[in-house]
Amino acid sequence: MVEDFFSALFCPGRLGAYPRGASLVEGLRMARTFAHEPVMVDEVVALFGPVPAGVVVDGTAGGGGHAAALLDAYAHLGVLALDRDSDAVVAASRRLARFGPRAVVRRTTFDHLEEVVEDVRSDPSAWPRSAAAAAAAIVSGVLLDLGVSSPQLDRPERGFSYRVSAPLDMRMDATEGPSAADIVNTASLEELSALFVANGEGRLARRIARAIVDARPVTTTSELAEVVARSVPAPARRRGHPARRVFQALRIAVNEELPQLSRTLPVALRMLAPGGRMVVISYHSGEDRLVKAAFAEAVAGGCTCPPGLPCVCGARPEHELVFRGARKPSAAEVARNHRSESARLRAVERVAAA
Repeated sequence: MVEDFFSALFCPGRLGAYPRGASLVEGLRMARTFAHEPVMVDEVVALFGPVPAGVVVDGTAGGGGHAAALLDAYAHLGVLALDRDSDAVVAASRRLARFGPRAVVRRTTFDHLEEVVEDVRSDPSAWPRSAAAAAAAIVSGVLLDLGVSSPQLDRPERGFSYRVSAPLDMRMDATEGPSAADIVNTASLEELSALFVANGEGRLARRIARAIVDARPVTTTSELAEVVARSVPAPARRRGHPARRVFQALRIAVNEELPQLSRTLPVALRMLAPGGRMVVISYHSGEDRLVKAAFAEAVAGGCTCPPGLPCVCGARPEHELVFRGARKPSAAEVARNHRSESARLRAVERVAAA
């Protein structure tokens, strides 16, 4: 199982089948309060204002905050909201219920975006109907708010936080895939070391991996945090909790976040209607690099000419950046919600049909 996991982690082209029928919320356990403040919500709403009438696919619905803001602001839009977390699906369904047929919620990972769109589109009664119903069959936008949500971090039993003791899980979908404990207790020293290097641990990665292997079995978040803290020198412990990057690396690996994002970006860009926009909020340098590279490739349109010179190769770009670089949350938002501090927002628009 762990060998298959690491194969998927380092082979971004791998794609599983869309779990048809794993869509609606019937039969899911009722979620407790899923209070999640959407990040940079005003910026997101403003960016989708110019898109044509149709549907915005929110691939990371969470509690439905971004989706509700978009539906409140624009009568010409519907929302197809996706999330892998069953608690989030229930919370988003409740929050978006007041919008009736303009909002449809499905439980799945966003790398199945294309399959879900086609599945919902095949049933006209299930497709979100905006005020401009005749145009509602097009994908006017795609939104991805990456990373982990506050309710996932704040519930100890989910195993995401090093601040409280809980089973070492970290799965956003707790029904499938290896948990963090599976990886910590069965991955090789080299695999763990590579995982931590990829997340910025650098020269301490192998030292931390060796300490974890020597301490096996490690079954709780507090045990792992203590093992990591003991393994690093005192100066490293003074730069914030030494387990922060290790927990982040394990969470990203457990949920295959980077491979899923790598698969999704080109598909989502291709699905946009002319005038449609894709907006991505990332919180980790690895995520942001993938987004930046995918947007740059889309804007280049396959151009092979040297940078800085006029294009003579005949490439026909279909996308353009809405703005250069990445936007950050305001100081006021960071003061109100400190978890937004690392957010980086990028946006691209499709300007021509394929």
